[in-house]
Amino acid sequence: MKMSNRGVLSLRFNQDYGCFTCATESGLRIYNVDPLTQKLSQGVECVGSVAMAEMLFRTNVLALVGGGSLPKFDEKAVLVWDESQKDPEQKILMDVTFAQPVVAVRLQRDRLIVALRNQVHVFSFPNNPQKLYTFDTRDNPRGLVEVSPFGRTLVFPGHKCGSVQVVDLEMTQPEHTVSPVTINTHQSELACLALDQKGKLLATASRKGTLIRVFDVATKKLVVELRRGADPAVLYCISFSADSAFLCASSDKGTVHIFAVKDTKLNRTSTFKKMGFLGPYVESQWGLASFTVAAECACICAFGSSSSVIAVCVDGTFHKYVFTSDGNCNREAYDVYLDMGEDME
Repeated sequence: MKMSNRGVLSLRFNQDYGCFTCATESGLRIYNVDPLTQKLSQGVECVGSVAMAEMLFRTNVLALVGGGSLPKFDEKAVLVWDESQKDPEQKILMDVTFAQPVVAVRLQRDRLIVALRNQVHVFSFPNNPQKLYTFDTRDNPRGLVEVSPFGRTLVFPGHKCGSVQVVDLEMTQPEHTVSPVTINTHQSELACLALDQKGKLLATASRKGTLIRVFDVATKKLVVELRRGADPAVLYCISFSADSAFLCASSDKGTVHIFAVKDTKLNRTSTFKKMGFLGPYVESQWGLASFTVAAECACICAFGSSSSVIAVCVDGTFHKYVFTSDGNCNREAYDVYLDMGEDME
């Protein structure tokens, strides 16, 4: 998710949604989510302007890609950085340069995954770093690629419009030819992908942005179809809850929607369902709850503790809402994270 506002170039949660990175024109910031505190601030003199940053859980390891107006690092390179090292020369664990700009980077405990416009590369890391595989993709300007934090599922766009390729990194040996499994998810181009924590469920949305489909990765079968709305929208982010029971999604309409994935009876269904004159979409399930943030302001969303949903927006705002299974949604916290100083505890 990238969209410049107040100098923010991208936002990204870590794998357990307990922290988020904020890559900006003026450097890099890292925040803790609960309580909201700034944990790290690196200015342009140290890291330059940063296009994207990926944490490795709550460790000191980060993957950085340069960008913006004052880059210190190349937009075609990924730097794996150890923030615990005081000596700048010691901080760089890996520096991998590609022939094209990097559009996404993901980390697992022993894998670095890098997306270019037409390829996804998988490297071993940090010990004995080497390229393990390269997968060709459809043109992927949004950098759609996800890997499950626990488990070994890797997903990225397929060759056919609206399709997703699925790779099981556990079963994939570097010396063997890999044939990804393809799931046909939408008829139009993909806009968003998400995996649950164990890589068992895949959620997808197309650029039309009206439907979110959830698939069982093992069987490739559609589990549930969820309706964000009737009007087209740009989806910025989809996230599963830690137990995969719920899913949240943010869009340029300024609404964060919450859906039930396991107990789908909690979702609202159309009142016209029995009449059937609205066409096929009456069969879709609508969200059980929602809340609003600024419209047309890109934001990432994720589940926090105790039935809460967090939204972090590029305008510098932080929102926390608590929802109930009967559809109530109440604001618990609001802050401007960009105005916070560093927490020195």
